[in-house]
Parts: sequence; structure tokens; C-alpha cells
Amino acid sequence: METNIIERARLWTLPPFDEKTRTEARQLIDKGGKELTDAFYTDLDFGTGGLRGIMGCGTNRINKYTVGQATQGLANYLLKHFDPETTSVAIAHDTRNGSRMLSELTAQVLSANGIKVFLAESFRPTPWLSFAIRALNCRAGIVITASHNPPEYNGYKVYWSDGGQLVPPYDKAVIEEVRAVSFDQISFQSKPELIQLIGAELDQHYIQTIKQLSLTNVGKENLKIVFTPLHGTSVYLLPDALKSSGFTQILTVEQQATPDGNFPTVKSPNPEEAEALSMALKIAEDEDADLVIGTDPDADRVGIGVKNLEGKWTLLNGNQTGAVLIWYVLEQFRKEGRLKKNAFIAKSIVTTDLINELAHAYDVECVEVLTGFKWIADLIRKNEGTREFIVGCEESYGYLVGDFVRDKDAISSAVMIAETAAWAKSQGSSFYKLLTDLWLKFGYYGDKLISITKKGKEGLEEIERMMENLRKNPPKELGGEKVIKILDYKSLISSDLIAGESSSIQMPASNVLQYFTESGARITARPSGTEPKIKFYFSVKIPVHSFSDIARAEHSVNTQINAYMTSLGI
Repeated sequence: METNIIERARLWTLPPFDEKTRTEARQLIDKGGKELTDAFYTDLDFGTGGLRGIMGCGTNRINKYTVGQATQGLANYLLKHFDPETTSVAIAHDTRNGSRMLSELTAQVLSANGIKVFLAESFRPTPWLSFAIRALNCRAGIVITASHNPPEYNGYKVYWSDGGQLVPPYDKAVIEEVRAVSFDQISFQSKPELIQLIGAELDQHYIQTIKQLSLTNVGKENLKIVFTPLHGTSVYLLPDALKSSGFTQILTVEQQATPDGNFPTVKSPNPEEAEALSMALKIAEDEDADLVIGTDPDADRVGIGVKNLEGKWTLLNGNQTGAVLIWYVLEQFRKEGRLKKNAFIAKSIVTTDLINELAHAYDVECVEVLTGFKWIADLIRKNEGTREFIVGCEESYGYLVGDFVRDKDAISSAVMIAETAAWAKSQGSSFYKLLTDLWLKFGYYGDKLISITKKGKEGLEEIERMMENLRKNPPKELGGEKVIKILDYKSLISSDLIAGESSSIQMPASNVLQYFTESGARITARPSGTEPKIKFYFSVKIPVHSFSDIARAEHSVNTQINAYMTSLGI
């Protein structure tokens, strides 16, 4: 055991830490080993999105002191730069274990520093928090959530006055303030008169704003929806939003409708995982439903199931759902004459290029940003008043229609996905048929995400070595195909290997590598910013001319991607 780790842990057995924390620290020291190392070997980093980690005692854990430190740092920044009399912060939290306690603690620290707080009366979705910031004219917002991470995790995300997560220059400035706070400098003495509970009134405002997104009311009463909140925050708001928008046939998966931070009915509360939606699919099959909708615990991601052309239930990935949703919005805008010259859509650099094709077909610019919906929110902010944002998408099941929320929004997106399905059904088509129509017009786009988990100190170091090796020894071939272009978003250099030329990438720096092969495939390597994972994204396009071509294309894509994976050793 490294001496400095034990010394770091021993500090937690002394004031200013409370007796419960001191006892936990002593128990960790007595036990020793990997658990102690992982808890104290480093500080839980307040990154550009805030904090996320395992709950427990230690500098590398989510607890009242690391969350208090982050909040004190944010308070210090706000008090230095803004008038306390006009500065307020909105706070929400998900259904995870400890989330309510941490949200109340956050409110205590802010109020102790003389800052007005609007605290959600109970759990609420992350996009609701983004909406609340703008509706209440807050200077900042905080949501206590670890999104779709396992039950042992929690997190702390900071939002700015535009409703989007922190971006430059505010992110770095707040981070500096947080890192300057020692644990004995945290003000925990709450001023209750500065804390105001919010809830039902804002719920209705949010739902009515979502209702205004509607582009048609055709067929909504005939669409049968099965919905699961996966024990999360959408359990009341999403059914209410669907009903307000005209949907009458909504079946909730009752076993998963109980808010529970242990997520007892799923291995992972993540709609990206097929197992998470298995209960909903069974009910949909039994009830002959039209659409399955599942959201993650903080309701910023939505996954769907639909019937394929053979009538069998299938789960769509985020790229497929996003492409159909964007097509529907663009098509309805075109029909209504609402596609303005200054309009734009947005997607991340790892999201399907089918969306670029759609933008081109509708003569609308598609702007690409780094992974993380905060960059789409930043794009909206920078273009406010000069250009119209229509819709945005991330492959990780995140979508946004309109700009009244500035983060991915499973509530409003689910309503618009349902509207798309209802409209398609009224036309004698289906959501899946719309997808196949896009493939036949633009080509079959096959995408795959491989996530490799590497936990703890050793895992983080291994991920760093993997990225370093890819940079120092870039592959010349992948799957037997020549690599013709490399984009390194850390150095911000784009290398054309055929022409032997380099150019700069006009984006913020990020630890991401992209390789393009001679067949047009795109392979991306990116360490996760919120989980102990390294992610590899594969995207392949194959021309198709008939429905029978689609099945062959799917097989061909899988073969190609497997070859790329073999080349990368994953």
C-alpha cells in the first residue's frame, strides 16, 4: 500500500469530517487493498460536466464532502462575478440512492452562501432542470444524477443560465474555484428562507411547451404505446406529456414504474441495453402495441422498439431512431413552408452520417460537434437570434426538438417519436418502414458501439495507454482496408494520408481519434467522460436497391465491423 494513500485516508478520520465519515475511513484503512486505493488514490475530478463516481467515503467518491466542495466552488465563482441579490440556482435530482440527500445538501451549501435556490420538491428529469433554469431566469442549475450508470454510482452536473451544461470559458473558471476549496471551507449552515420548493406548476409549463412542438395530430388516438421509466424520473411526466399531446393508449410497465435507485428489475437501467426493455417488449407483443418507449433514470435518453416489416418486434439503435425522427421533422417543416435559409440541425461526430445526407436533401446545414450534448446546446446559444435550430441528435439515444431545453430530452423526444409513429401508421406505413425508405434512398448505414470497461486506477491507466498507443502507432490498415484519413481531436490535426497533407480541426480539443478507410467506413476511439470505459464506434455504409438487399447489407456490415475489431485487437 502506497504511504500517501494511507495518509490521505487518515485525514478523513479527523475533523472537519463527521463521525460517520470518520468511521468509514477507519474501516477502509483497516481493510486496505484495492478498495482503499480506489477510494483515495486521487481526487474525484470536477471535469467539464461536473462529477460522477461511485458513492462512498473518499476523495475519489461521491459523498457529502466532494459534492459540498463542488457546490462551494460554484458558489464562490457566482459570488465573485454576479450580484447575490439577483443570483439564483435551480436544483433537481433523479431516483438514485442518496440523490435526494445530495440535492438537499447542495441547496444547503448554496443558501449558506446567500444564494437563492429553487429546489425540486422530488425527483425530476434532467431536461426538466434545463427547462427550469430558463423559466425561472436562474444563473445556474445543478442536477444530481449518474444517468444510466449502475446503482452504486451518482453524479453532479452543472448547468449555466442558457440551460446548457458548462462550456468554455465558464467550465474552466468554475473548475479552478472548485479545486481551490478545501473541505474545511465548505459552508453547510443552511438558510432555509433562501430555499424555495418547485414542482407541479413548472411541470405543467414544461408539458404545455412540449405540446407546442406538435407538427400534426393525425392518428395519435390509434397508436398503442408501451412505456417503461426503468424505475426513473419519467414515470409521471412522460405519460402526462403524451396524454397532453393527444395520445390515449399508454400502457406502463407496472413492475418498472416504482422509483427505485436499486433498479431491481434490470441489470442496467439503460435503454441502450436490450435486456432493459425486455419486459416492455413482452407486454407490447401480448397487447399488439405499436411502439415501445423506455427512458433512462434521469430521462435524457430514450430507446424504442417497433415492429419490423415482418411484424416482429425489434429495438432500434440511437442512430436509426434519430434519423427517422429528423426526417419526420424536416419533412413536416418543408410541407408547412417553415424551412428557413438560416435553419440548421446538429449531430455529434460519432452519430450516423445518414443525418448529413438528410440535411443535404432538405438543403439544411448539419453542424457537427464533439460528443456530449452540451456542444449542441452551445451551438444553439451561439446562434441565438441569428439562426434557427430545428433538431439535434446523438447516437447515444439523445435527441432534442426545438430549443426550450438545452440538453437531450427523453420526454419531448418520446412525444415526437410517438407522433412520427402515429403519422406513419395513418399513412399505411410504420416507423420501421420509414427507416427502410431512408436506407433505400440514401444507402444502408450500419453502426456499432463497443464499450470496454476498465475500472479503478489500473483501468484508467490502461485506457490512457490504449489511446497513447493508437496515437504513436496509428493503423495503416483496418480490416484489410487502407486507412486514408486520421482525425486527432486532441492535437486538432486532420491528416490526409493519400495527399500527405494536414489541416487543423476547428473544434475544442478532446481525447478522440477517428480513422477513415478507403471504403468510406469511419472508426472512432474515445474514452468515456462519465464512465470507466473506452468506446469504439464503427460506421459503415452499403448501397441497397431493394428490401432483400437490406438483409444482405446488414450481414455485410457485421462482417466488416468484425474485421475492423480484429485489426484493433478488441
